[in-house]
Amino acid sequence: MQVKIINNSKHPLPQYETIGSAGMDIRANLEEPFLLNPFERGAVPTGLSIELPMGYEAQIRPRSGLSLKTGLSVPNSPGTIDSDYRGEIKVIMANLSNAPISIQDGDRIAQMVIARYEQISWSEVETLSESNRGAGGFGSTGKS
Repeated sequence: MQVKIINNSKHPLPQYETIGSAGMDIRANLEEPFLLNPFERGAVPTGLSIELPMGYEAQIRPRSGLSLKTGLSVPNSPGTIDSDYRGEIKVIMANLSNAPISIQDGDRIAQMVIARYEQISWSEVETLSESNRGAGGFGSTGKS
């Protein structure tokens, strides 16, 4: 699938790093370092804008190594870029560590996965069909 992209950053386009990669790393596009203090969050610019076909979204997800090593994460994961959004993609980042973290221009801050979706219509009813789980809540399928 071909996707239109505007790259107003100083960096190469996102790309798949391996043949089996589901996501493409996206980079911070900064004029100066972006400081996040412990437990602070902020929107990091990427300089990228995309035009996805209807029925697709871009999911912005944390990079697992970055989250493990530094505590930087994407708190609204996955963040959704809708097919009709044309503005700059900004990544909401959270510093979950106990130390300030400085994000530098060009740092790989998140990954983007393109996913198909369907819109639904509701059918309002009085009852739902039975299932093995029923109305069991959080942890109801684990050990008792």
